Amino acid sequence: MPLRLMGCRTPARTAHIRRSIIAFDKRSAKSFIRINERIRAREIRVIDENGAQLGILQPFEALRIARERGLDLVEVSPNAVPPVCRIQDYGRYLYEKEKSERAARKRQKVITVKEVKFSVTVDEHDYQTKKNQAIRFLGEGDKVKASLRFRGRQMAHRELGYNIINRLIQDIGDAGVVEFMPRMEGTILHAILAPGRKDTPKSKPPAPPDTGAPRERLKPKPSPPSAATAPTQ
Repeated sequence: MPLRLMGCRTPARTAHIRRSIIAFDKRSAKSFIRINERIRAREIRVIDENGAQLGILQPFEALRIARERGLDLVEVSPNAVPPVCRIQDYGRYLYEKEKSERAARKRQKVITVKEVKFSVTVDEHDYQTKKNQAIRFLGEGDKVKASLRFRGRQMAHRELGYNIINRLIQDIGDAGVVEFMPRMEGTILHAILAPGRKDTPKSKPPAPPDTGAPRERLKPKPSPPSAATAPTQ
């Protein structure tokens, strides 16, 4: 049986260590922040943990203050002149930064372009189905690419394709806004529509304020006497 030498690493463990180093390098390169002794500027503007300005200090003086308070010196604005550093807990700073980045990614709206394909010989039922699909896509906040491919001799009758795309734009109406007018690219005619602006509902006129005064009841007007009930002279 071959003996395993002390300090020798198996290929699996070497690959695991290599992957760990690559992951650590990517993380550190993504969020490289100078802290404590890594700050190399001659002078820095220092803000304490309560947001108070401590003025312009040398890094070793600011680091001494941070150590006395049990905190770190974090460079938050390296491109400023002089760089701005803050006295705070570095671990909590990374946590808050990652939390804000996750919230920003959730708020970010990803707009996709969905394609609706037509043909020159499209029938009315198929046209209505694709038109309703385009309106639904626009209502969901996506862009719509309406495309029409000419085949063979159909290239001699491009006006038929333009009529179909222009009809689609008119039928969609306020649900979409034309971002790119119909144009040819090779044998394909296409147009791009973006979601239309949603009109805000009109507010109802405010009701008159209630002053608490009793409302006057309207008295019915007396009806004129009829000829049958008129007194005889």
